[in-house]
Amino acid sequence: MLTKRIIPCLDVDAGRVVKGVKFLEHRDAGDPVEMAAFYDSEGADELVFYDITASAQGRGIMLDVVSRTAEQLFIPLTVGGGLRTVEDMNRMLKAGADKISINTAAVQIPELIRQGAEAFGSQCIVLGMDAQRVAGSSTPRWEVRTHTGSGGGRPTGLDAVEWAMRAVELGAGEIVVNSMDADGTREGYDLELLRSISRAVSVPVVASGGAGNLEHMYQAVVQGEADAVLAASIFHFREYFIAQAKEYLAQRGVPVRLTTASYAK
Repeated sequence: MLTKRIIPCLDVDAGRVVKGVKFLEHRDAGDPVEMAAFYDSEGADELVFYDITASAQGRGIMLDVVSRTAEQLFIPLTVGGGLRTVEDMNRMLKAGADKISINTAAVQIPELIRQGAEAFGSQCIVLGMDAQRVAGSSTPRWEVRTHTGSGGGRPTGLDAVEWAMRAVELGAGEIVVNSMDADGTREGYDLELLRSISRAVSVPVVASGGAGNLEHMYQAVVQGEADAVLAASIFHFREYFIAQAKEYLAQRGVPVRLTTASYAK
């Protein structure tokens, strides 16, 4: 059985890591370069770097910050935010990224997924998805939203599960599923959303949005059937440590890559 991955997420705005609630009320969490080095030494399986306001502000990602962050890592780095062309992807890969995450641009130009997969391989192309539950629906439904970095984003009319399936057909090799309803609330991942997408696609699904404790991570990989868990606040502010999370999951029978890093219980 493949091991489940623990992935810290750096949401970067103006060169600093920030964390908010439902994409609002951001507070400073630190320097991305320093935090990358810390998480690498802690035993994180991968690291995600999102320039969260690049698309909303209509600008490109901060290449120098990505490059300096990548220099600190011996683990895979996924980079997203403001990437609109295959050339943008190429620049990120040359700057040290191992995977490219696209969200807004993928919705606007779905063929960008295919182009990226053909140029660099599906293993490099990650679909980032911000999904919001549709109120009043007789059956559970979620809508994909874009330009979410500076607030609630823009509606797309796309059904989240259907969009995930289409993205995989186009060549996406992984999907990060972020619940806009749960993001930053620390009340747990949207397990129903995760399970629906995990069962609909054949590629790894990464849970994002809502981690408040280690039990939430366990629920995401067991009940939500996710292949990995993304978390920010609980790691950034040292409430929990990577080694602690892995130990918790391992004790409950979840296969993980254990780390020798120590932590204060």
